Amino acid sequence: MTDTSRRRFLRVAAVGAVCGALGTMPAEAAKEPVLGLIFPPANLPVPPEAKLMYPSGVRFLAIGIGLERMTPEGYDHVVDRIVPAAAKLAAQGANAICVMGTSLTFYKGAAFNEQLKAKITKTTGLPSTTMSTGIVEGLKAVGAQRVAAATAYNNEVNARLQVFLNESGFEVVALKGMGIERFEDRPPVTQQELMTFSEGVRDSAPKANALLISCGALKTLQILAPLEKRCKVPVVSSLPHALWAGVRLLGLSGRAPGYGSLLSRA
Repeated sequence: MTDTSRRRFLRVAAVGAVCGALGTMPAEAAKEPVLGLIFPPANLPVPPEAKLMYPSGVRFLAIGIGLERMTPEGYDHVVDRIVPAAAKLAAQGANAICVMGTSLTFYKGAAFNEQLKAKITKTTGLPSTTMSTGIVEGLKAVGAQRVAAATAYNNEVNARLQVFLNESGFEVVALKGMGIERFEDRPPVTQQELMTFSEGVRDSAPKANALLISCGALKTLQILAPLEKRCKVPVVSSLPHALWAGVRLLGLSGRAPGYGSLLSRA
């Protein structure tokens, strides 16, 4: 959290404490903190997972930047829209920003991901994180060293994920993608399909001590606990653990019981 954001938080907290004691809490101070979400696709609403994990205590705002294909060329086309989108969310009342695109934020490497967060914070004065940071923090929190990664991506994007994970301190012992560049070009990925695919990636790497499922468009929340039971290792995935990282910027614990080992104990 930046000094500016910390001062703002302490100022609101102090006002809230005084006014609460007097029974005159202003409406603005009584509001739940707001997490601004930047999604790669255009016009994507706040995903239902956000309220399943955090039904109270936080509000969410969403904005999209119009990514058309999960390819380096597609990312190049929209990457310059991220910081202006963050500024719009800040103007709408966000208290922290999370960029909800894993491949969009890892495709240029770990240093780029850090630079992107710094630019967002410098522009908005708000703490920021990304989906790529969420998976890294999640993997570190469960003690991951050797990672098996199941993804939605093609081979080129997978290669960039491997570089990013290596740069972030992990050994990638298995990596397999579904070859998806546009989800509109194929039938929806079912929960059973994703379970079977992810379990197969884990089975191919018996030395892995964590399983990563990478791509925010894959619906992983409901399968985290069943996968952990089958695979016997912690499972970290893009959307749930990005939300976990984002709400922690607001001073919340991030705990979401029932959705895998890390979220249940956070």
